Amino acid sequence: MIFALVGNQNCGKTTLFNQLTGSNQRVGNFPGVTVDSKSGAIRGTKNCQIVDLPGIYSMRPYTGEEIVTRDFILDAKPDGIINIVDATNIERNLYLTLQLLEMQIPMVLALNMMDEVRGNGGTINVQKMSQELGIPVVPIAAVKNEGIDELVETAIRTAKEKRKPKRVDFCDDGAVHRCIHAVSHLIEDHASSAGVSRRFAATKMIEGDENIIERLGVNQNELELLEHSIVEMETDGLLDRHAAIASMRYDYIEKLCANTLVKSRESKEHIRSMKIDRVLTNKYAALPIFIGIMLLIFWLTFDVFGAYLQGVLESAIEGLSEATDRGLSHYGLNPVVHSLVIDGIFAGVGSVVSFLPIIVVMFFFLSILEDTGYMARVAFVMDKLLRKIGLSGRSFVPMLIGFGCTVPAVMATRTLPSSRDRKMTILLTPFMSCSAKIPIYSVFVAAFFPSHGALTMGILYFGGMLVGVLLALALKKTLFRGKPVPFVMELPNYRLPSVKSVAMLLWEKANDFLQRAFTIIFVATLIIWFLQSFDSRLNFTADSANSLLASVGKFLTPIFSPLGLGDWRITTSLITGFTAKEAVVSTLEILSSDNIAGLFTTTSAVAFLAFTLLYTPCVAAVAAIGRELGGKWRGAMVAVLQCVVAWVISLLIYSLAGMVI
Repeated sequence: MIFALVGNQNCGKTTLFNQLTGSNQRVGNFPGVTVDSKSGAIRGTKNCQIVDLPGIYSMRPYTGEEIVTRDFILDAKPDGIINIVDATNIERNLYLTLQLLEMQIPMVLALNMMDEVRGNGGTINVQKMSQELGIPVVPIAAVKNEGIDELVETAIRTAKEKRKPKRVDFCDDGAVHRCIHAVSHLIEDHASSAGVSRRFAATKMIEGDENIIERLGVNQNELELLEHSIVEMETDGLLDRHAAIASMRYDYIEKLCANTLVKSRESKEHIRSMKIDRVLTNKYAALPIFIGIMLLIFWLTFDVFGAYLQGVLESAIEGLSEATDRGLSHYGLNPVVHSLVIDGIFAGVGSVVSFLPIIVVMFFFLSILEDTGYMARVAFVMDKLLRKIGLSGRSFVPMLIGFGCTVPAVMATRTLPSSRDRKMTILLTPFMSCSAKIPIYSVFVAAFFPSHGALTMGILYFGGMLVGVLLALALKKTLFRGKPVPFVMELPNYRLPSVKSVAMLLWEKANDFLQRAFTIIFVATLIIWFLQSFDSRLNFTADSANSLLASVGKFLTPIFSPLGLGDWRITTSLITGFTAKEAVVSTLEILSSDNIAGLFTTTSAVAFLAFTLLYTPCVAAVAAIGRELGGKWRGAMVAVLQCVVAWVISLLIYSLAGMVI
């Protein structure tokens, strides 16, 4: 059996999914974390799958998440629905519940966060609510694993018995009631043929859902009759069609809650959150506080904890490399293979692996900000700024994900409701500095700016954002004219971070980094070693200047010479960076014999940092961009655009740095 898990954002849906399946699903506190559906087997049951659908507020197909959810329920036809609602905010959550009831699919209502309701002096008459809605209602506390077994048993029993919701009418009389029934009778045969609930189809037809109209195959004459009934409803009720349907649902919810709910007093969590928000979302202080927090994270990562742990790991890798070198020399291994192991694998892969502590420490702090609920506030604060460049605060979520990796960030733009906002955000997201660039920054900061590590990192990260803003302003006035769609989001209460959630994210990032290090980076390292160790006649050469790699690098070097990057080894590292940004460091380590600083002056190092910050992301990200924009050539065009922007800005920075330094 297949169950669909449906609910609002921030209602504990993904936490419940984790409890049901035991999977490593990521829990997030801001909208847009779940883009595609994710599934898992329900623990302790046989042949039962649950699908975690995106968090939505309505079944009206306005956003990408709503479309994913609606299409799954209509097309996959799950055996049952588990509708999870936040019991501390039940009135708003029940709006989606009423729409799900109309779909006439076996359904169970899970009242989550009941521990908080009880703790704040509230109660819910679960049995009476179940009778009123005509479906089973189960109280749970997903975080504490309370009521989960009962929920699973009830859901399976309801699905096996094919027990459909008893109630579908939410008003007894009035213009809306008459209109829905008139439309229901008119489309009855169409709905039956399409396998869609008549009541659900009727409300969607009234709301003008193009997908439902297409599914039902309603002809023009029938559409005119429908429109006549809808206009009559609007005239009698003095409300437009959307407001009339919404008013009907909320009137019923108000009566239901009056009969079944004893409201909680205002929670301590909400009072505390309101006090904190007076500071963190203050009109004047919010942005400086965010910048200050990020600079503090950079300082703790690159100057304190991360730097110390990196030093420890570097020493361990160097010790292992020296021991291996001595062992291979004593064994008398072939010099070529010896060079491959020491100058290739240890110099390339080892140099990248040493940056693992920095990545783990940085994401430790970022995950704490996310789990506490602060990142949702940042999206809210950024809305006003982003609107000036033609976007909404919702675009900040993919951009934020871009600081981890560009690929999921580009995919997260699917949550944006308009094509204009989505395409514009995709073009800007690669300018957010991904975690793969951290090794590059770390090497150059340590070599050229050791006393100003946190400040340099702050300039790089915020510099990428600034370039993205300037590009957005240009796009707003040329290719993407128009206004962004309205931005509505929920600010969850501040909560203590979940140890499990933070640990899962750190494991995910460390595992992903190590997989890349020992797959993509490993292969790239071997290729680089081979190309720099052999000449055009495939003779082993001790001087890499005569190698195959030098020939390629020297051919492209004139392009980068104006930036102060005239050494073929630098050019080569930028080319290999296209496979994965970590390969830039491993390439430089192999080609420079561990003396990267010797290839640069301070001014050329600044230009190099600027170029690596802004030029095209890895090939996987370019492929993702092409896929989301609808063509590989579009992804290639974005990559070319970024390279041009990076070259121009690096030239300006190199020229200015030459005057100052």
